[in-house]
Amino acid sequence: MSIRQISTFLQSKPGHLARILELLQDAGVSVRGYSVSDTGDYGIGRFVVDDVDAAIAAFEEEGIAHAETDVLCLLLEDEPGELGRVMAVLADCGINVSYSYSMISTYIVINTDDAGAATAALASTDLVLVSQEDIMRASQLRSTKGGE
Repeated sequence: MSIRQISTFLQSKPGHLARILELLQDAGVSVRGYSVSDTGDYGIGRFVVDDVDAAIAAFEEEGIAHAETDVLCLLLEDEPGELGRVMAVLADCGINVSYSYSMISTYIVINTDDAGAATAALASTDLVLVSQEDIMRASQLRSTKGGE
């Protein structure tokens, strides 16, 4: 099971990340997790959002180049050793983790060289794999609580 991540190049100058985030906000898209890495004049922004299609439409409308990648998302217990346990399961299966970052709460996003094998390996544990629908429900739950 995977979720969809959107990546885009970011200019390494003040305001560019804010512009991207404002664009997503204006499209009604909630960012649930992100990672930004610097590569010199440009960086790479990776975003997990509740409504991937709306985010892509907003990027395309503004002519912003982007890529979509299927990544894994797991919900970890908030206790010592959980992240290490995930990485050990993948390492024991010979699966390389290209990058990883955390999201809201103790969610983590993982990109591997074999998502199918990683999903199977992790599904055989008591770890919780998160779906795109789970991401959407989390955003809807948050907006419902905020309206009370």
